[in-house]
Amino acid sequence: MLIEVVKSKIHRVKVTGADLNYIGSITIDEDLMEAANIIRGEKVQIVNNNNGERLETYAIPGTRGSGEITLNGAAARKVAVGDVLILITYAQMDFEIAKTFNPSLVFPNEETNLLT
Repeated sequence: MLIEVVKSKIHRVKVTGADLNYIGSITIDEDLMEAANIIRGEKVQIVNNNNGERLETYAIPGTRGSGEITLNGAAARKVAVGDVLILITYAQMDFEIAKTFNPSLVFPNEETNLLT
């Protein structure tokens, strides 16, 4: 049996931009993506702590070391610059393997979005 479990989480990052005219996705500082084991194009669930919105899109790498978290396209309407987000990815795996799987959890600096 396969189950879906948390694979990666970037906890409490601030939105640095919202670009309605870009063609979809979330731009994430490449350092954060790497630390959380998230790859380009991977589906990401976005939880907005400020307004309760939840949405899904895909990740694209932003400038390394920039702290960038930009929602693009229609998703830009679901956030405001400064909102606090939790970014989550999931993976399907065998039930027994899932029991011992350890997700990549990242807790960046809440003011700068940079790794501490």
